[in-house]
Amino acid sequence: MLDWENLETWRVVIIDDEPDNLDLVVETLSYYGVTVHASNDGESGIELVKQVEPNLILLDLSMPDVDGWEVHRRIRAMPSAVDVPIVAMTAHAMVGDRERVMAAGFDGYMTKPIRVPNLVKDIRAAIEESDQSET
Repeated sequence: MLDWENLETWRVVIIDDEPDNLDLVVETLSYYGVTVHASNDGESGIELVKQVEPNLILLDLSMPDVDGWEVHRRIRAMPSAVDVPIVAMTAHAMVGDRERVMAAGFDGYMTKPIRVPNLVKDIRAAIEESDQSET
């Protein structure tokens, strides 16, 4: 469970093959005291999740080799990560994309480009919107 009032307790893994997106999210969350671990590809991202045991994963969907959809499936198969919120961060913003992401079992959906001043609020909104749709 993420403590929205104490961001210093967060351990986030971000997996994104785009260096600018990766750096932007790492720098923004680090500014708020979040411990952030980053990977620029799916395979090393999966290994990072095993090592770090994060309490939040931000995952790009479109990556070469192992895409975010497969990374999501493999992380969900890990007993230690089955309850960790995984938020899709994607440029896929066409009609139906959000529904497809949520139907696949993601815990949130955020579109790129990332809005730096609102990043934490956007993460919270993505997760809370998912929680509300489940009730």
